[in-house]
Amino acid sequence: MNQIQTLAAPAGRALLALLFLVAGLQKISTYEGTLGYMASQGVPGFTLPIVIALEALGALAIIVGWRTRLVAFLLAGFSLVSAVLFHFKPDDAMQMTMFLKNVSIAGGFLLLVAHGAGAYSIDNRRGS
Repeated sequence: MNQIQTLAAPAGRALLALLFLVAGLQKISTYEGTLGYMASQGVPGFTLPIVIALEALGALAIIVGWRTRLVAFLLAGFSLVSAVLFHFKPDDAMQMTMFLKNVSIAGGFLLLVAHGAGAYSIDNRRGS
């Protein structure tokens, strides 16, 4: 593995996960508003703590490369479900862009599922 590949793996993991870390933490500080928005989209409020944990803790797991394949699979699924629930509005160009952003992020996570965490990861140290 060359130096570019070695550095690209942890940088890619961090860049991919950063959105989820920020979003998860933001949902904590805007908890009531997020509950209201989720309810307006037909999503039950009891799922919000699960969403926060998946986003924030999942992002940290991806960044450090711990159980990367499993967590990336869960975040890919989350990205696709949230794309459909919140952004699939074919008559709204901005929402469709957001839909495709989520689909693309899911694709990035599926690459982690396929290839693993790479260099500088807990998984790599453990030989997983």
